[in-house]
Amino acid sequence: MTRTVYVNGDYVPEDQARISVFDRGFLFADGVYEVTSVLDGKLIDFAGHAARLARSLAELDMAAPCSDAELLEIHRDLVARNNVTEGLVYLQVTRGAADRDFAYPEHPSPTLVLFTQHKILANSPVAEKGLKIISVEDIRWGRRDIKTVQLLYPSMAKMMAKKAGADDAWMVEDGLITEGTSNNAYIVKGGRIITRHLGNEILAGITRTAILRFAREAQMVVEERAFTLEEAKAADEAFITSATSFVHPVVQIDDAVLGNGTPGPVARRLREIYLEACRSAAI
Repeated sequence: MTRTVYVNGDYVPEDQARISVFDRGFLFADGVYEVTSVLDGKLIDFAGHAARLARSLAELDMAAPCSDAELLEIHRDLVARNNVTEGLVYLQVTRGAADRDFAYPEHPSPTLVLFTQHKILANSPVAEKGLKIISVEDIRWGRRDIKTVQLLYPSMAKMMAKKAGADDAWMVEDGLITEGTSNNAYIVKGGRIITRHLGNEILAGITRTAILRFAREAQMVVEERAFTLEEAKAADEAFITSATSFVHPVVQIDDAVLGNGTPGPVARRLREIYLEACRSAAI
């Protein structure tokens, strides 16, 4: 059974989905994306993803392909058509098709594509065993706060980690951790949760926003500041957050084992809090 995907107003079988070879997303990575998780057949934090999508589009001077209400309806329709109880909805907007030219077309018609993926989220095995992370140099462009489809280097970094026998990579710039390849990075030291402050250097994660709010509500101390690779290796524990991992503990960074090499209590508690809260607020 093939998936039903959404392409520019049409719901079609995945093997019949087509976009133009002149699409600027294909030619120039001139596009943005969002990933919304699905639990119990409901969307997690859709409003946050829609708001970030609008910001990304505005930063690139791209037109929105439709309203937030229409986007919500498309998401829900795809979840129902593909019988997704747990997984994700991927959305991508590009500037559209035009003859190849570095200059933007004057009146582009955006390309809008969405598809679903089934994925185990709530009972992820990674949450129980923790992640092994390697550090890599961060050589991406300077506007990482825009969620663009320029993901070649993060893909390369993930492959570096795989070849090193690890699970993922954290990127380092001027000795400071920026973020993971597809997630935000955190360390815990002396009971304090430390994560990089927002700026052009990192993506403002939707899950990050929720986790920091929940942590503060639980009377945990949060510091939003840059931290070094050396600090990370000396941390009591560490973890990542993203739309599909929620909270995943980190148990090793390069050759440094954190704590006793098992998921720490702060990461475990935050995952519990997040799962309970996001399920109750899902739409």
